[in-house]
Amino acid sequence: MYVPPRIQVVPLPDYQVAFLANGVERLRWHFGRHYPRPFLYPVLDPHGVPITRMGHPAAPNHDHHRSVWFGHANVGGVNFWADGVGSQQVRQLAWVHYQDGQNTGLAFVRLGWFDAHNAELLRQDLIIACTDVGNGETLVELQSEFRCPGTELVLGKTNFGFLGVRVAAGVSALFGGGALRASDGTAGEKSIFGKRYPWIDYSGYPRGYLASGISYFDHPDNPRHPTAWHVRDDGWMCASLCMNGPLVVRKDAPLRLRYALYVHAGIYPKERIATEWERFASMGAWINVGRRGPYRTWLERAR
Repeated sequence: MYVPPRIQVVPLPDYQVAFLANGVERLRWHFGRHYPRPFLYPVLDPHGVPITRMGHPAAPNHDHHRSVWFGHANVGGVNFWADGVGSQQVRQLAWVHYQDGQNTGLAFVRLGWFDAHNAELLRQDLIIACTDVGNGETLVELQSEFRCPGTELVLGKTNFGFLGVRVAAGVSALFGGGALRASDGTAGEKSIFGKRYPWIDYSGYPRGYLASGISYFDHPDNPRHPTAWHVRDDGWMCASLCMNGPLVVRKDAPLRLRYALYVHAGIYPKERIATEWERFASMGAWINVGRRGPYRTWLERAR
């Protein structure tokens, strides 16, 4: 007997894809080419309120902070992070597969990182996995494989890249009633910036009441785990892969990165966050097992 999937991945007009749990949106992917790079917005907390925001609350020159997005400030010398520094662009080249499920919905997309001369410097295969972990809370996995067309490509030393998160103003420590904390309870930008942790968390009040937060997980299989963190009290988080030095991507050795965002209720529920982190850390990567039924591609976890 057919059982309708609880988690659905729904393509929408204007180059958008929504992830729904029991018909209620949890997050949305935007990939229109009028943007310098794709992004996720909204990312909705258990109360249905956006936990992230578009842009900095007080800095118009930070409009490149589009909620949750991929970028890097030094890809072979090219800045794919800031806006207005050239015509380079991260473009979605194709959607490979959308997969509904009882607990997890997945989108498998292919991105190209093109410089100002339209040369592709990086190819990114991205899997976005949206899992309902109960009580309206969501785990968003972002699994990437980066390949370079040439023999090798140097990702230069920078604080910026690969995955940026801009939280809602009410969640930030500077503009709202929120707090930034690390996995060991360390609090605040000055104490966390540049330090290495398996996860950090921003919790607060995205609409002035009803507390919620977003935890940012670095998977143990990632290079340089636990990552160094670029964070700000104004509501900014980034796992800074190249903060302490460059990293080389080789044609025969792609770069694989796995991050996750745990969107939760309450202020820094440390035990719940640690439980979700441990679950994510123990999970196998998503792999393409090939044709299944009418689908050319099917995603399952590696064992």
